[in-house]
Order: sequence, then C-alpha cells, then structure tokens
Amino acid sequence: MKKWLMRLGFLAALAFLSLTIVNASWLADTPRGKVKLIAHRGIAQVFGQTGVDRGTCTAARIEVPYHPYLENTAHSAKRSGELGASMVEVDIAPTKDGKLAVFRDRTLNCRTNGSGAVRAATLEEIAALDAGYGYTADGGVTFPFRGKGHTIQPIGRWMRSIPFRAEVMFNFQSDDPHEADMLAAALKEFGRDPEDEGDAFYGHPAPVARIKEIYPNAWAWSTEAANQCSSDYLLTGWTGMIPGSCTGGTMIIPLDRLWMFWGWPNRLVERMESVGARIIVTGGNSTGESMAGLTLPEQLGDIPRSFNGYVWVDDIWTVGPALYPGKDTRREFQVADAAEALAKRREQR
Repeated sequence: MKKWLMRLGFLAALAFLSLTIVNASWLADTPRGKVKLIAHRGIAQVFGQTGVDRGTCTAARIEVPYHPYLENTAHSAKRSGELGASMVEVDIAPTKDGKLAVFRDRTLNCRTNGSGAVRAATLEEIAALDAGYGYTADGGVTFPFRGKGHTIQPIGRWMRSIPFRAEVMFNFQSDDPHEADMLAAALKEFGRDPEDEGDAFYGHPAPVARIKEIYPNAWAWSTEAANQCSSDYLLTGWTGMIPGSCTGGTMIIPLDRLWMFWGWPNRLVERMESVGARIIVTGGNSTGESMAGLTLPEQLGDIPRSFNGYVWVDDIWTVGPALYPGKDTRREFQVADAAEALAKRREQR
C-alpha cells in the first residue's frame, strides 16, 4: 500500500512539475510591444452597470458629469486618442434612407428629444435632434447636456472629424449582415481601407461574417466567438494545446479572471500570437457584464507590464492619463473634478 501511495505521489508531483513548466510565464519570451487601450465609445459618461440590459436607458443613470464629452461623438473620439487610446470603439446604426449614423441605441427615446426606432427616421431627421437631451444624473431633475450642441453624426462626417490615422473598432448593433455592406460602402466613399489602417469590427456573428468576406485580413470578431475561445482555452490550455476556436480569433479575459488563464501573461500571449489571435482584457467580472471596461486607474495595476494586448476602457478620461501621464493635457480643474468622481466611484464598488 505504501509503495502505491509513493508511486501515486511521485506521479502527481511529476504531473504538477510538467504543468508548471509547460505553462510557466517566466520561461516564455517577453512579448514585444506594449498594452493598447480601446476607448469604448470614445470619452463617455460613466454609468452604473448593475441591472443594465439591452433595454436600459443608460443616459438616465449617469454619474455626475466631470467632463463635457458624450459617447460616439467625433470630439470625444479625437480627445480619447490624445489621452492615450490606441483604438476608438464606435457604434453604427442604419437609418430609414439607407445611411449609417454613429449611435448606440435602436430607438431615439433615451438620449434624444426624438422618439421611435432609428431605422424609422432619415439621417436628416436624426441629425436635427439634440443628442444630449436625455442625460441626467439625478433622476430627471436636471439635464446637463441639453442644448449644448451635441448631435448624431453620419459615419462619413464622424470619420472626417477624427485623425485619419486613428484606428477604429466599428460595432454592428444588429444581426443584419447588410450593415456590413453599408459600412464597407461608406468606408470606400471616404477613401479608407480598414485593412491598411488597422481597423476592427465586432458585433453579431452575421454582419461579422459578412465583413470578413469583404475584408478577409481585418480584425473582425463576435462576443460569442470570443467567449468560446476563452472557455475552450480554460479547459485545454493546461496541456499547451490551443483550441481551434482561438485560431485567428479573439480572447476576452475579465480582470478578475486573469489568474485562471494558463500561462498568463507571457506564455498565453505567445500562444495566441502563434495562431493569429488577439487578447482583450476587460474590467468586467465573471459574475457580471464581461464587456464592461476599466473605470478606475488603479485597475491598470492588475495588468502586467509585459502584456501587449488590448484593454477595454469605459473611462479613458481617467485611465488614459494614468498609463500615459505625459499625455495628460486636462486642465487643473478637470483633473480635480475627475479625482472627486473617482473617490465616489470607489465608495460604491
């Protein structure tokens, strides 16, 4: 009996040693490059994620504003790049007359002084609306962005207003594959080649599949496929084998689950790069919204310096300058207002 126990113990120790060596991050080469921040909708007003679903009017639950920017506007996209974002994520929505507007919702009721479906209004009608009309931090007592000149822009005008070399991640808001053709036509009219510029696309599998047909070398992914890659790797990554769902794909890792991913960070990066896959670290968690972004500067401290992938950021206004203090061109009062907002946010976590 003792001999069998000794043999089992030896085999267990040998297996543990093998797994440790196979997945040892320190034995892998340090990845080249540096971390890249994705500014989710540019600079946006932050809102509480608890209880949020597709139908929630998030404009009606924002924090007390500490900067003047609204999501999906050219001004916020340009400014987020100045504050350290490598890529700006932007939402697109088709209109009644076959155009594309830069807007996140399916209806106009939440954010604007209009009503009804975005698809039921023309681009001209949408562009005439007040895009800051519905934002409130106190349950509708005050509306700090009403009448401030915020408008919904067509994709072409939005593109002309940001630096031409900026990388953009386009988000398809529906399951209609025709939106991919509409976006490709708009980009062609603007004279932009996403494959050359390093742009990306994500959303429902149907438009993502279509955009891959149009731009086979562009980064295009769906959250379903990315989550599949992540879950498959958790099951098989300990062997050193890379699941087929990750080949040429995207892996999403919530901040509180980094330690669970075999070989994190260097070995994992090495494996994903070997199959042409990209990694996005989010500020979400394993029990909540996985695609929530970073909202506190100190969350960057949970990400090793050697990580060269992407980080999803919901508050680039504070997170960007924390990573790149030399790019912090905010004014003194803006820094003070942001610090006060962060203090309140930490209290509520």
